[in-house]
Amino acid sequence: MSDSVERREVYFSGRVQGVGFRYTTRRVAERFRVTGFVENLPDGRVHAVVEGNASEIDRFLSAVESELRGCITAKKQTSLDPIGEANSFEIRF
Repeated sequence: MSDSVERREVYFSGRVQGVGFRYTTRRVAERFRVTGFVENLPDGRVHAVVEGNASEIDRFLSAVESELRGCITAKKQTSLDPIGEANSFEIRF
């Protein structure tokens, strides 16, 4: 596993709005050394951007998927260049 700093954009599909998905994701993020945000999209998906060490992001995303596995039917993930814009992990409204 790599410990290089990464930024990833993740789109979650399924029954991911109206079920506490964003709040659970933020709560899970508190257990990991990651920053970023999670937000609902008008098309019914949830969008998350997370930055941190690659291995920490992997563990964070695995924990999110484990806790919300009954809600997620698909996940699309893209790697981006890290920019270090956030100091915490927040919910965007």
